[in-house]
Amino acid sequence: MRYRSTRGKSPLVDWSTALQQGLAPDGGLYVPAEIPAVDFGMTSPLARVDAALSATRPFVAEMPESDLVSLLTDALDFEIPLVPLEEGIFLLELFHGPTFAFKDVGARCLARWLAWTHASGDPLTVLVATSGDTGSAVAGAFHRVPGIRVVILYPAGQVTPLQEKQFATIGGNVHTLAVSGTFDDCQRLVKAAFAHEGLRASHRLTSANSINVGRYLPQAFYYPYAASRLPSFDGRAVFSTPSGNFGNLCAGLLAKRMGMPGARFVAATNANDVVPEFLDTGRFRPRASLRTISNAMDVGNPSNFERILDLYEGDLVAMRADVRGSRHTDDETRDAIRNVWEGTGRVLDPHTAVGLLGARQARRRADDPAIVLATAHPAKFREVIEPVLGIRVPLPEGLRACLDAPTRAIAIPDDFDALRRWLEGGAMEEREAEGR
Repeated sequence: MRYRSTRGKSPLVDWSTALQQGLAPDGGLYVPAEIPAVDFGMTSPLARVDAALSATRPFVAEMPESDLVSLLTDALDFEIPLVPLEEGIFLLELFHGPTFAFKDVGARCLARWLAWTHASGDPLTVLVATSGDTGSAVAGAFHRVPGIRVVILYPAGQVTPLQEKQFATIGGNVHTLAVSGTFDDCQRLVKAAFAHEGLRASHRLTSANSINVGRYLPQAFYYPYAASRLPSFDGRAVFSTPSGNFGNLCAGLLAKRMGMPGARFVAATNANDVVPEFLDTGRFRPRASLRTISNAMDVGNPSNFERILDLYEGDLVAMRADVRGSRHTDDETRDAIRNVWEGTGRVLDPHTAVGLLGARQARRRADDPAIVLATAHPAKFREVIEPVLGIRVPLPEGLRACLDAPTRAIAIPDDFDALRRWLEGGAMEEREAEGR
C-alpha cells in the first residue's frame, strides 16, 4: 500500500513515511492510494482486535501480522460497549480508554506505530493542536515513548480545566503551549510549522492530530464492530458522529467504502456548521470558530473535510447519498442532556448529546437503528452538565488523580515566530539536560 497527498503534488510514499511526515510536503493530507475491499465478517458480533485487524491490515502490509496483532491488542485494551439508550438508538461508548475519550483509539495505535517505524537517530517531534480531548489522548499515548517528544498547542481558556489538567501536568517528553487564540489559530500554527521546510527538517516534525493518516485509519474499525453488535443487524444502520475536525466521520466513510454494508451517516455539529452548510448549499465556507459548550467540536475550518472531498472525488450528489448534516444550539444540547437524564438516568457529555440530536433527526425519516458515537466521559464536562442537571457528576479515579498536579503549560502569543522560537529553545534545553 502506498499513500498519496489529497493535493496531488507530492510523490507516493510508504506507510512509515506517511506516519513520520504527518502532513504531505504539498500541504495535503495523506490518503491510501487505493481503497481495498474488505469482508468484515459482520454476520456475528465482532471482537475488537479482529475488527481492527480487518480494518488496518491492508494499510500496514510492511508490518508482520503477528506484530500488528500484538500492537492492536495492547492499544485497544479497554472495552467499547454498545448500549441501548432509547427505542432504536444505541450508544457506542468510546470513552473507556485511559484518557476517557474516543481519541484514545487513534492516538494509542499511532504512538505504537511510530515507535515501531522510528529508526534510531534524532528524535521525532510530534506537534499537535487540540481543542480538548486530542491533547490528553496524545499526551497519554506518547508519554515516555523513547525517541519522541510531544508539543501540544491549545487555546488558552477554551478547554475545560479538567482537560487542561490531563495534558498539561504530565511533563517529561510532553510539552504544552497555551496559545492566546482559538483552536483554528493553533491548527494554523501547526500547519505553518509543517510548511516551513527548515523547521520541519531540523525537528523531524510529525503530527498526532487526525491529519496524520495513522490517527484516523484505526478509527474505521469501530463502525463495523458496532453495527455487528446490534440486536438484529440487517445491513442497515445510521451512525451519528459528533463532528469537529471530521476525522472520526471520515473514518466511518472509509469503512463504508471498504465494504461495510448499508451504513448512512449524520455529521452532527454545534454552531460550527460549515460541513452541514456545504451539504445544503454545495459551498464550503470556512470561518472563525464559535465557542460552544461542546468545545471539542469548535472548529471553523475542519482539516479532514479535505479527505472527505477526496474520497468522493468532489461528487456532492454521492456524498449527500451517504451523509446528512445536522446543527444544534447549546440550548438544544442542554435540553437533550436533561431529558435523557430524566428519562433514563444516564448522563451524556455535550458532544454525545449533539450526536443524539443528530440521530433523532435522522430517524424521523427512517426506521433504521441508529448508533450514536459517545465520544467522551461526562465527568470531563462537569462545568456544563452539573448546572443543567443539578447533580454532582462523580470523577473516575483516572481523572481525579491529575487534579492536584501542577500545570506546566507555557503561554505564547498567536504568532508563528513565537512557536518557532520556542521549538528552537525547547530543543536546546533538552539537549543541555541530556548532556548533564
